[in-house]
Amino acid sequence: MRILLLGEYSNVHWALGEGLRSLGHEVCVVSDGDGWKNYQRDIDLRRHSLGKWDTLRYLWDITRLLPRLKGFDVVQIINPVFLDLTAERIWPYYERLRRQNGKVFMGAFGMDKYWVQVCMDCRTFRYSDFNIGPNLRLNKDNDQYIRDWLHGTKGVLTDRIAHDCDGIIAGLCEYYMCYEPYFSQKLRYIPFPIELQPVAPNPTSLPLHFFIGIQPTRDAYKGTDIMLRALLRLKEKYPHEVVIEKAEAVPFEEYRQMMRRSDVLLDQLYSYTPAMNALLAMSQGIVVVGGGEEEHYRMLGEDELRPIVNVEPTEDDVFHKLEWIVTHPERIQQMKVDSQLYVQRHHSHRKVAQQYIDFWTSQPT
Repeated sequence: MRILLLGEYSNVHWALGEGLRSLGHEVCVVSDGDGWKNYQRDIDLRRHSLGKWDTLRYLWDITRLLPRLKGFDVVQIINPVFLDLTAERIWPYYERLRRQNGKVFMGAFGMDKYWVQVCMDCRTFRYSDFNIGPNLRLNKDNDQYIRDWLHGTKGVLTDRIAHDCDGIIAGLCEYYMCYEPYFSQKLRYIPFPIELQPVAPNPTSLPLHFFIGIQPTRDAYKGTDIMLRALLRLKEKYPHEVVIEKAEAVPFEEYRQMMRRSDVLLDQLYSYTPAMNALLAMSQGIVVVGGGEEEHYRMLGEDELRPIVNVEPTEDDVFHKLEWIVTHPERIQQMKVDSQLYVQRHHSHRKVAQQYIDFWTSQPT
């Protein structure tokens, strides 16, 4: 099959592409590298700024590229907003991709209308990026997402593409739960793909190295502000047992090297499920503190492994879970081994790629 993967979030499409290539398929990944993260891609499609000339150049780059983006058996877009344009400008490009290719699929991998809408019902999830129990989380990031996705043109675009495309792939159990009431006939949950590397976990000894990535513009939204405060409390209480390493807006390769030196990663306070960052760490034998709720294990059919240190979205709960790690270092090595086994069992990019092929080919045109 000839497959076009358009757009990028957290290396999902590149890892998937590598899995598909290993199965003998022809793949083209077109993206901007997910901004400063600079993930690999076959064709670079970056908008360098919002200025007039860079905007014109970006539109020219798209126009010049479109004739090459035809004749693919499958096109998958990373999100309804798969180009760095306003939503109302994207639909004509989607229509052209639809006309000049075979099946078109949409990823439910991150922010979109259904994610915002379901999180805000305060019933589907005990906690999420938008709610804690019956209460909405109020911050300026969420206000902007609500305006854009619920009341703006991004929401309209999401609906149009979701109804028109041949299928929707959810990468987390939460995203599946958002789309399932509306699109169950064309929806599939497929775990995120990770390129497995033959690395042994670091030997565990004190001090333990804790790693946290900071996105300055999204730390409150993702909960890393709370996780960092808990980690600093831990360092104050256990100064000789804890080493903290922070990565702030660094490219992916540098980030991966920093992560590799760690014993424990803190990630995604409000998630039920480990996403790409956490899964990459687990594949390298690093213990993850973050989202590991039973809902996600059930959706995977995993009734044995529980390698993730699941946390409630409060500073005190994060602190106490981190303190448990520091005071039980003898448990950490087995958790590292279990983390790798978990990723091998459910997220191998080759195994995931076959699940995509099975879904793509099963959907009627």
